[in-house]
Amino acid sequence: MNHRTLGQSGLEVSTVGLGCNNFGMRIDLEATRKVVAKALDLGITLFDTADIYGNKGGSETMLGRVLDARRKDIVLATKFAGPMVEGKTRRDASRRYIMTAVEASLRRLKTDWIDLYQLHFADPLTPMEETLRALDDLIRQGKVRYIGCSNLPAWQMVEAQWIARESGLHRFISAQDEYSLLVREAEAEKIPAAQAYGVGLLPYFPLASGLLTGKYKRGVSAPAGTRFASSPSLVNRYATESNWALLERLQSFCAERGRTLLELAFSWLLARPPVASVIAGATQPEQLEANAKAADWTLTPEDLAEIDRLRV
Repeated sequence: MNHRTLGQSGLEVSTVGLGCNNFGMRIDLEATRKVVAKALDLGITLFDTADIYGNKGGSETMLGRVLDARRKDIVLATKFAGPMVEGKTRRDASRRYIMTAVEASLRRLKTDWIDLYQLHFADPLTPMEETLRALDDLIRQGKVRYIGCSNLPAWQMVEAQWIARESGLHRFISAQDEYSLLVREAEAEKIPAAQAYGVGLLPYFPLASGLLTGKYKRGVSAPAGTRFASSPSLVNRYATESNWALLERLQSFCAERGRTLLELAFSWLLARPPVASVIAGATQPEQLEANAKAADWTLTPEDLAEIDRLRV
């Protein structure tokens, strides 16, 4: 497993990360234990969760129970700001909320520190300076090592970097956003901003909820147990005619080179300049093995240019 530094920090992460959103929601404790053990065996060091994952706290709780002595071997990333109480919808990044949320995450994770604490969603009611000062205090207290953001528009991420610089505060070293061969909106503003301000990109949904694995076929019902089978909204979002057409062109590209669509999905993302690690979830250990192997293909500049032409 290869490693890269995250943004302009000294924090090293594996180029393939484990998304932990399935823990406590799609798989139980024993299945989680098997997935985590396989990830550790493969050299995956970035484990990414959030307080709201696993039906509000389940993912963090399961990670806390299965990591045990291996906690020190990983980069543990979690997030805050999502509503944790039924009936509440506010995305809260106030000082009051952060100081409570971090303690709850630490208890569930059974750890004394969080390696990467991430603002999950923008909070329109809280000034960014208040959020950054609270996070800076957590770093100074030793409860958090680094901070990052997720799902922020480019302008707000840039604003946060300027506030941190002008106020002498720790700044975001990473940004999590959806990015894949089929969803490339981040290229318009977010990626140029991340490059300009030294922010490492952590793409999520790199496989477009499974469409880029090749397991779905146009006009054929999704296999039982898959995301598409249980979520019509995902089908409507990703299984568009334009995406099916592009998918067929990408499959031909892979076939000509003796590669798989999965290999292309990971390796293409890792060829993008600000990307440090590709975060993908797994419900079975075998999926992790495939993800780890998929990242080994080094695409040439000619390959990348051809992929861009296939979008037309």
